[in-house]
Amino acid sequence: MRAHALHALAAKDWAAKLLAVEALDTGARLDTEAVLEPPAVLPGRPERPELVAHTKIRTRSVRTTQGRAILIHALAHIEFNAINLALDIVWRFPGMPDPFYREWLVVAREEAYHFDLLRQHLESLGHAYGDFPAHPGLWNMAEKTRGDVLARLALVPRTLEARGLDASPLVREKLAQAGDAHGAGILDIILRDEIGHVAVGNRWYRHVCRERGLEPVATYADLQARHEAPRLKGPFNLAARRAAGFDEAEIEALLAG
Repeated sequence: MRAHALHALAAKDWAAKLLAVEALDTGARLDTEAVLEPPAVLPGRPERPELVAHTKIRTRSVRTTQGRAILIHALAHIEFNAINLALDIVWRFPGMPDPFYREWLVVAREEAYHFDLLRQHLESLGHAYGDFPAHPGLWNMAEKTRGDVLARLALVPRTLEARGLDASPLVREKLAQAGDAHGAGILDIILRDEIGHVAVGNRWYRHVCRERGLEPVATYADLQARHEAPRLKGPFNLAARRAAGFDEAEIEALLAG
């Protein structure tokens, strides 16, 4: 199963990746100790979109069709990266308990579903995935944390993906106010599912902290500084964060900055 996740991660064409993810069997035989050899280039991705620095990403008013397309494209790119991140954590880190891998495969499937919803909506706006530039920020953090499962759990699901919990209501409101009820509905689905995804990250982060005898809040601050993760700024969706398993000590540290 972990080898199949690596195969899906390496798929370059988005359609091939979606098919590979759909074919993953969460009940398949699992070798938790296998050390797998990756291809030279990961993750697999199509030639487009062009990847540029986030400062070069242009936005337009979502009250225009073009502006909504640019926004939906950016969201689709985030979900495409989220597929890759879930697949990467499955193959890359041996020695975790069996449920760890199976839970992240379920996450990969849900991320693929989100991407396809956004991709289809983008097509209804007259565009395709790849039509606009995108930035590589999410995968950059995966590269920084590739040597330590604790750092990966701390700084991808619990940091970058948790930022989506904060941002989703604001983006949803923009789309709703612009008359894009379908896009707003997709954001509702994504927020619902992402609460569960961040909860998976929280659960396994605490599991590894317990195994290593580490205190979660102080360890998070140390990992955030060591890997130069972005400092989180409000407004925060505290209800969603609590639903995703952040405890009050973590919320207090978040609000203290």
